Amino acid sequence: MAQELAPSKHLVVVGGGMVAQRLVEALRARDTDGTYRVTLFAEEPRYPYDRVALTSYFSARDPEELNLGDPGLWDDPLVTIVRDCRIDVIDRDAQQVTDRLGRVWDYDELVLATGSNAAVPPIPGADLPGVFVYRTIDDVAALRGWVEEKRRGSSQPVRGAVIGGGLLGLEAAGALKALDSQATVIQFGTHLMDAQIDLGGGEALKRLINRMGIGVRASTATKEMKPSKRTGHVGHLDFVDGGRLDVDVVVLATGVRPRDELARAAGLPVGERGGAVVDLACHTEDPHVWAVGEVACIEGRCIGLVAPGYAMAEVVVDRLLGGEATFPGADTATKLKLQGVDVASFGDAFGRTAGAMELVYADPVAGVYKKLVLSDDARTLLGGVFVGDASAYAGLRPLVGRELTGDPGAYLLPEGSAPAPGGDLPDDANVCSCNNVSAGTIRGAITEHGCTDLPGVKACTKAGTSCGSCLPLVKKIVTTELEKSGIEVSKALCEHFDMSRAQLFDAVRVTGLRTFSDIVARHGRGGRGCDICKPVVANILGSTGPEHVLAGEMASLQDTNDHVMANMQKDGSYSVVPRIPGGEITPEGLMVIGAVAKEFGLYTKITGGQRIDMFGARMDQLPAIWSRLVDAGFESGQAYGKSLRTVKSCVGSTWCRFGVQDSVGLAVELENRYRGLRSPHKIKLGVSGCARECAEARGKDVGVIATDKGWNVYVGGNGGFTPRHAQLLAEDLDTEALVRTIDRYLMYYVRTADRLQRTAPWMEEVEGGLEGVRQVIMEDSLGICADLDAAMAAHVDSYQDEWAATLDDPEKLRRFGSFINAPDVTDTSFAYVAERGQARPATPQEREGGAVLVAGTTLEVRS
Repeated sequence: MAQELAPSKHLVVVGGGMVAQRLVEALRARDTDGTYRVTLFAEEPRYPYDRVALTSYFSARDPEELNLGDPGLWDDPLVTIVRDCRIDVIDRDAQQVTDRLGRVWDYDELVLATGSNAAVPPIPGADLPGVFVYRTIDDVAALRGWVEEKRRGSSQPVRGAVIGGGLLGLEAAGALKALDSQATVIQFGTHLMDAQIDLGGGEALKRLINRMGIGVRASTATKEMKPSKRTGHVGHLDFVDGGRLDVDVVVLATGVRPRDELARAAGLPVGERGGAVVDLACHTEDPHVWAVGEVACIEGRCIGLVAPGYAMAEVVVDRLLGGEATFPGADTATKLKLQGVDVASFGDAFGRTAGAMELVYADPVAGVYKKLVLSDDARTLLGGVFVGDASAYAGLRPLVGRELTGDPGAYLLPEGSAPAPGGDLPDDANVCSCNNVSAGTIRGAITEHGCTDLPGVKACTKAGTSCGSCLPLVKKIVTTELEKSGIEVSKALCEHFDMSRAQLFDAVRVTGLRTFSDIVARHGRGGRGCDICKPVVANILGSTGPEHVLAGEMASLQDTNDHVMANMQKDGSYSVVPRIPGGEITPEGLMVIGAVAKEFGLYTKITGGQRIDMFGARMDQLPAIWSRLVDAGFESGQAYGKSLRTVKSCVGSTWCRFGVQDSVGLAVELENRYRGLRSPHKIKLGVSGCARECAEARGKDVGVIATDKGWNVYVGGNGGFTPRHAQLLAEDLDTEALVRTIDRYLMYYVRTADRLQRTAPWMEEVEGGLEGVRQVIMEDSLGICADLDAAMAAHVDSYQDEWAATLDDPEKLRRFGSFINAPDVTDTSFAYVAERGQARPATPQEREGGAVLVAGTTLEVRS
């Protein structure tokens, strides 16, 4: 209806970033009368995209996946987006703008959303080839291309430096590491992220960053960037203190500068440090010109965060439609988005409020630092800092300015030991700062708008649709409100099974059914199943019986990786990872792996789990590779399965002067015991021979740390996208008690966790949390310990190496032939050549064929 009305006013938005997109989206959602038609000018040749997730583009992500909002917005008849088009001139008197092509556009209202540019410090040599800023997709693409070019043909890693130790600098350093480059962060201030966290948090963060293999030089000023005499590209950094760092690439992440050149040229007032000056309505001095986001100088400053920019966009939309909204103030809460490092700060993180007191918890061994800033009566929350474990951040941030219930110190205890705020938040508490969504709005989506699940609430309120850090809290509120409303929270696995994974596991275990057909007929709705329930049933059958993954009907249930017992890579080839328990390997074993890799032209890499990965194998080559490895005593490392991956260890008391127990021996024993154990998700263990924690055991699903009296065991730690530190389950156990405890913990997890649920979120949801688990497996509160012990014993007794079993079965081997009707024929029409100088020599025929580089691997097609 609205689109049939002729719009009476023209709104021009200059800028194509996140805030500009939010403004247009909000206006079209609220302008039901079609008062405005909108033209948005984007300087980049792309639709508005998520700059917060920019680092993910390093992982070869399709840039279109970063696009924001519903793509249908740009098909709206009242919305026009002009991409790759800069606005050069604003004529305020004529109310016109002129674009880079000389075209003139009239406007009734003009919004400046030009954002900011990366600040380039006045360092000599900053214009050398190999020096990059880090602001747009094009910047990231150029940086990635430079690193890959430097890496190609060289056996040495690319040496990278990031100047600037803030949020963006650390993300850039993580991106360099993801490209297999060396990375050193150069920070002018006393510690990393000094604008967001205090010195104690900075020191803890430095330890975490160092553990990732990233160097840190704080309190360091760069004097000059010098070129390499050989290439003319950037070659080294000279520091003011006389130090030097050799580099191949430099990333500048020293802050941003508001892009206020249009405002200046148009005669609009700008702030002392730049930015178009606006009032709390986001109005400039001109009644028809507005400014939002990083280019807006509001309350005397420009704010380089997306949440305040979104709030400004909503204010402008409200004002354009006749409202009286004003800027509510800036939520400066920040969360570092770097895989493996959990950092967050919010509110008065530095305790600047008069009379403020600080409550601090620190565990240097685990790399954890937590601080709450409280009022002088220790009741009202003012702010906080979390490093190493930010699990409490989402629940605490909305409580700033409110009295905490209970002991504030409980919020700083290790994860799972503290009461987690969630469903009882006041209605006006802001849960999603990016989209300004309160707890009451989330509840209203259920009680007033009929939403019955998390996706529905997200679509209705936009909560959790931007950075995603609030999603755990949103989920808790939704679940609590659904239960209060008497709405059943479905735990159905999929359309074929109304049971949860845990319920289905028990049903299969009790009935003893061993095929998918029987299971879906007895416990489900019948049918052939789907890509959700089939792998789950395969996993359950693998956990409860000795069947091979390719035995009978089991083969049709497996994911791609399990189906071929190798990991598919992005170029269609496969990687092979033999098990190396505890990382312990003989020289003869190393030579066999090297010989296999050389014979089959495979790229080799040491993994983070102390194993050797071999990349680039064709499917038809897998059996031959396995045969060579099995003959040498190796077996499948099951890097492809939802099962035990590795047990990482330090060298322990055998070699280390600090070691107090034989960590290698224990790691080998544990890995051989739990190999092949199918579980809801992959599981990893770590064993450290002393409290120095060189095996990083507290980042594992089960971590063991040696003491003078025995072993401490920690559980529920995970790496990955949501890193968690493991929690102490028991202390000073002898080896027999330790193994029994781990047996029961893993089997309890296998039986009760949800589909694809890692141990950390399982520990959050399992009844009783950490203490509940302790009572079940150490005090036998449910009377199931004997059953858990028997189940693990049955697993250990029935273990078989999947590679060896496949090699002994001609029927299974048929699956790996190139042609089903000619299994002995190998497809020679293509050849993989691994990257970075590890390729086999090309044959004359291959040289004539003209190879093509695809995703780091040469794929040659010959007719």
